[in-house]
Amino acid sequence: MNDATIVTLLSLVPKHGTARAMGGAARTRLPAALHRALLRWYVKTYQVDLTECVGGIDDYATLADFFLRPLKPGVRTIDPDPATLVSPVDGRVHTVGVVQEGTFSQSADRRGQVAALIGAGDPRVPGALADEAKKYEGGPYAVIYLSPKDYHRVHTPTACAVEGYRYLPGALWPVFPAATRKITDLFGRNERLVFQLRTDFGEVAFAMIGAFGVGRMSTSIADLTTHTGNPGEARALQPPVALDRAAELGRFELGSTVILFGTPGAWRWTVSPGDVVRLGQPIGRRG
Repeated sequence: MNDATIVTLLSLVPKHGTARAMGGAARTRLPAALHRALLRWYVKTYQVDLTECVGGIDDYATLADFFLRPLKPGVRTIDPDPATLVSPVDGRVHTVGVVQEGTFSQSADRRGQVAALIGAGDPRVPGALADEAKKYEGGPYAVIYLSPKDYHRVHTPTACAVEGYRYLPGALWPVFPAATRKITDLFGRNERLVFQLRTDFGEVAFAMIGAFGVGRMSTSIADLTTHTGNPGEARALQPPVALDRAAELGRFELGSTVILFGTPGAWRWTVSPGDVVRLGQPIGRRG
């Protein structure tokens, strides 16, 4: 099946309604035998490594709880070098590069708009100036995809002060490769949480992108859960919230995508598209 056919079929699916239904089903407590069979199927189908997570499948009451399973202490090594930027998630590098003319690589042959993604000029975000994205022109970006088998919590890429966040309700298009190749400005149209981080590398825009079946995202720094009927929200944090390197910042209820933007010269990437990354490993270096 070609990309165009896949996207056409997906356009016919009521994505928000489907996400609510999937989320509700994932949060439903099933009879013990059925629940155990479902989780065993999930683990086998997606090749989840149970040796890395706390407890076993019997310790999770619902499928949603299992999606958010924590890692055992010490199973991820957090690179301590302050000159490195570390991966904030377990996932696969989709694209990396430098912002050019206000755009980044959504796929090999399609560009996304930085301004749209971070909400610059969005009427739902008071004070977000249309030219805000210009600070990232010529700066590094990376798109990292989380698959269903991955650990679904999101962490900081370096020690930082979280100066604010934006919740931008949107579509729930899938984010797998066929969709990124065919849907214009996919990441800037989907539901997303965008954090403004102040770091030793300069300003960093850090976005969590929702996707099909992944309507709900949450953050450790505020009482906010997305896709629950609330409107968009923009909040400046006074004082900013200080977080250590690799501290938990947010959670997906299923796999999706994170995107980082830095200012010019902030760091150079040490990973390439297709690389599998794990929380805490170096992915960029200053200078």
